Amino acid sequence: MKSNQEKVLVTGASGYIALHSILQLLKKGYNVKGSLRNSNREDEVRKSLGTEFNNEKLEFCTLNLLNDEGWEDAASDCDYLFHIASPCCIEEPKNEKDLIAPALEGTLRALTAAHKSKVKKVVLTSSIGSIAYGHNKSYCNPNDWTDTTKNVGAYIKSKTIAEKAAWDFVNNQSDVSFSLTTIHPGMVFGPLLSNKIEGMSANLITKMITGKFPALPDIYFTVVDVRDVANLHLQSLTNKQSDNKRIIATSQKGIPFLQISEILRELGFNKAPKGLIPTEVINCLAIFNRDMKSTSSLIKRGCYGADIRETMSIFDWEPIPFKTTLKDMTTSLKKVLKM
Repeated sequence: MKSNQEKVLVTGASGYIALHSILQLLKKGYNVKGSLRNSNREDEVRKSLGTEFNNEKLEFCTLNLLNDEGWEDAASDCDYLFHIASPCCIEEPKNEKDLIAPALEGTLRALTAAHKSKVKKVVLTSSIGSIAYGHNKSYCNPNDWTDTTKNVGAYIKSKTIAEKAAWDFVNNQSDVSFSLTTIHPGMVFGPLLSNKIEGMSANLITKMITGKFPALPDIYFTVVDVRDVANLHLQSLTNKQSDNKRIIATSQKGIPFLQISEILRELGFNKAPKGLIPTEVINCLAIFNRDMKSTSSLIKRGCYGADIRETMSIFDWEPIPFKTTLKDMTTSLKKVLKM
């Protein structure tokens, strides 16, 4: 492991992408300061990362996306910032502001702290959700934006609004110290480092392999391995070609939800569903149910692809094969679920 005295502030340190990002940063010799909303989770995060790292390389601070306290101090001794923390949930909230406010305000607090502390680079975890929805483009590129005036769901809306605010922040500062890169993952799968299965993809795969879903909606995902997402964050720190760019990190083509289930069955998970829920049923339920309304909009979006040529060129990126991703993910899930 090379010696490296540079320090990276990683927000939302207990999260799925953040844990993998911290692990890769530590393996590269960076010092890492992870932010937690609850300081009691420090031991849990350290346990998830394993015991091979010197405790002096990893420290923690307490930050809240909706509170100014501590942000400037947290960034003051850091060279870089990964802003990963953002609320994410499968179910539609009663009030979309419950997702939008922390996503937006947290992003602006992170960037303000980075600017005041003369951080050199900010890597913001955005989403393919800020690119590919609210329109009918069959092939999306980094210049595309989701139309939030359409029914795209609260999570997608929160990621789009927060990212737009980030670019506005950078473009409106005459003396901004840092360059910005936004990373846009599709649906993120891959091995878990912690025992948390409440996250979106872990929850989804858990329900599929344990037979909780009798059938699936006819929706499509572009997909990516969490280790690839973390690695693109890491490389963005020093790859100048990524400065001030939106980096799409997902599969070139969308795949049907049912195909994910078919791969799970190939891996031996026979309880994974075989059939589709009739779209007519979902459309009827959407009249009364927020979650069904969101699912109905995803069905209507259909299959789309993503232009990842620039990502592959800048980072010489070869995505991990999706079957490998699911195999490694289910291996880690079986340990958590004691299957």
